[in-house]
Amino acid sequence: MKSNSIVTDNSDKSTLIPPLGGGGAIPSGGGGATIWITGASSGIGEACSYLFASEGAKLILTATREEQLKKVQQKCIELGAECEILPCDLLQIDRLDAIADKALSIFGKIDILFLNAGISQRSKAIDTDFSVDKKIMDVNFFAPVKIAKRILPEMITCGGGTIAVTTSITGKFGFPLRSAYAASKFALYGFFETVQAEYYEQNIRVVMVCPGRVKTNISFNALEADGTKYAQMDDGQAGGISAEKAARKIVKAIKMQKPEVLVGGKELLMVYIKRFLPGLARKMVRKVKAT
Repeated sequence: MKSNSIVTDNSDKSTLIPPLGGGGAIPSGGGGATIWITGASSGIGEACSYLFASEGAKLILTATREEQLKKVQQKCIELGAECEILPCDLLQIDRLDAIADKALSIFGKIDILFLNAGISQRSKAIDTDFSVDKKIMDVNFFAPVKIAKRILPEMITCGGGTIAVTTSITGKFGFPLRSAYAASKFALYGFFETVQAEYYEQNIRVVMVCPGRVKTNISFNALEADGTKYAQMDDGQAGGISAEKAARKIVKAIKMQKPEVLVGGKELLMVYIKRFLPGLARKMVRKVKAT
């Protein structure tokens, strides 16, 4: 890395803050940082792409839907970013090393890896076919782990970097109709908090992005017991905060390298109830409307 400071944004001014944990400096967002975002064709990933683009980041955008990804790319370019797309089906786990190598080759490095892609669930545990459990774990857990394990050594070689990971408040407590989804999000916390502990002195920072209800297509694309799409908007999802509002908070947290950022509305109170009143939280979760 060329700089000895981290550049972060504070309103309209760029502020220099010292690198955390020693070692080389890490561009924390905007200002020429190279950022790879998965799940970038819609929702939180799309909204974050535009914010980073407006700050002059070099972007690599990944999603399954290539045509939609091209639309996001075009808008990012119009906002002033260098932007390349890398379409990819995260279920093709064996291809992910090659995809990661291609991402590294585009701009020569990755300063920020935002592992945002995921798929949700709307079915009870016993009813859910095991192939659906596996698909959810592959997309939500094994794919981001595979990508991170390829990118992480290159980040360390370059002096450090930031890995942001979209988990969920369902990674904090079990939730009806989300057995595999919750398991995948719990697993992300375990893996990436361990990465933070193991590579902190190598200037690796992990940001756990923990959304509650955000108005995106996540419920439309959620899987039912037999693997078909749920194809409707949950009432709770429909009442969630906008992806744009969520993105503003997430991008700020990534730039500040906060260990965790909670994003949502009043449902975030459940995180604190679970922490301080776990018995009450278990009772509340049994009664919550899950769709």
